[in-house]
Amino acid sequence: MALSLKDKQAIVGEVNDAAKAALSVVLADSRGVTVSAMTELRKQAREAGVQMRIVRNTLARRAFADTTYECLEQALTGPTLIAFSMEHPGAAARLFKDFAKSQKAFEVKAMAYEGELIPAADIDRLATLPTYDEAIAKLMATMKEAAAGKLVRTLAALRDQKQEEAA
Repeated sequence: MALSLKDKQAIVGEVNDAAKAALSVVLADSRGVTVSAMTELRKQAREAGVQMRIVRNTLARRAFADTTYECLEQALTGPTLIAFSMEHPGAAARLFKDFAKSQKAFEVKAMAYEGELIPAADIDRLATLPTYDEAIAKLMATMKEAAAGKLVRTLAALRDQKQEEAA
């Protein structure tokens, strides 16, 4: 079905708005994936705060123009599934990485984060980013460990001082 100019402009506008609001973008080729698997992927994406779109490459190129994701232009070849991470930069990469483990036909093409093109082989750079809660937990554990270490050093110094006084 052919799209009218008005429809194309609406699609470009929607994708452009999503790109401007996204923290990262991941492109994938979903040829050969069953409809039921894609439905499950879309459900998981909604739960993870990831917006997914399938858009013609020419329209996607226009939508990515003048955004930080303009670097993805070379990866827009063949059928392309676009995922926008809205809440956490690694959400789409993590989702696609896990999905690709169970679906051999699913292939991640490329991704972008803060204007930098990241090849598909480096998906772990985004997929392993800690969430806000994980980062806070790591920070608190580090602070707790540092405080406990300081307490141990203080008690050891006190013990040494008392031993010197007793001698």
